Amino acid sequence: MLPARLAYLDGLLAFALFMVGMLAAHFYVVAPLSGFVVYVLGFFLGLIGIVIGLVAIFTTRKPETRAGRTRALVGTGLCLIVTVPIILTIVRSSKYPPINDITTDTENPPEFVFAQKLQHPPDRDMKYDKAKYAATQQAGYGIIAPLKEKLEPAAAFARVTEVAQGVPTWKITYSDPAKNTLEAVATSNLFHFADDVVIEIRPTPDGESLIEMRSKSRDGTGDLGVNARRIHRFFDRVALARGTVDPQTMP
Repeated sequence: MLPARLAYLDGLLAFALFMVGMLAAHFYVVAPLSGFVVYVLGFFLGLIGIVIGLVAIFTTRKPETRAGRTRALVGTGLCLIVTVPIILTIVRSSKYPPINDITTDTENPPEFVFAQKLQHPPDRDMKYDKAKYAATQQAGYGIIAPLKEKLEPAAAFARVTEVAQGVPTWKITYSDPAKNTLEAVATSNLFHFADDVVIEIRPTPDGESLIEMRSKSRDGTGDLGVNARRIHRFFDRVALARGTVDPQTMP
């Protein structure tokens, strides 16, 4: 009944790593990426445990070996709890391009000013890499257009600032009314991954404004579509602030 014991122990360890990684990052015991690494380690142990568990379930099918069946089932079940959510996330993420820097203007994107000082390591390059991102963004998301506001830039900037202050997961880190630019850090709910956001209000020839926005992750190479959704959802909030979106339709 060795496979049953191994499946049980593997399941316990995989589940423990899964929970410890997630909770340690969520409650700021460790850095987000460190917690995520532990979480992913639990996932890989879970995959191994599923294989061992299936073997254990098969080998405990006979009456003389049935004593190990409960351990085999519990271990396999724990491994499934750990692995299935991540597998589903991986499947969903396959439709998103492997980039983590999204902008409404790939030709002349808003550039970060203050975020460079918040980076770890601080020498991280925050410049937009058009060659790396522009074509892939277009292929994966189509056109992500800036939002046009029927306000002069200063008034549009005031509206954008008010809306940004109301986003629960954002913290404004830099604001320059003279250049109608603000930056914010957006933090994920579970692991507290931090993404940087820059918004720039640009005048149009007809006296109105374009809200240009860029959202960039600090970790990883892909973002599961988070940065593009952040831009769309922020624009929905701005539209809601001027009363042109039904709140019931907001994600």
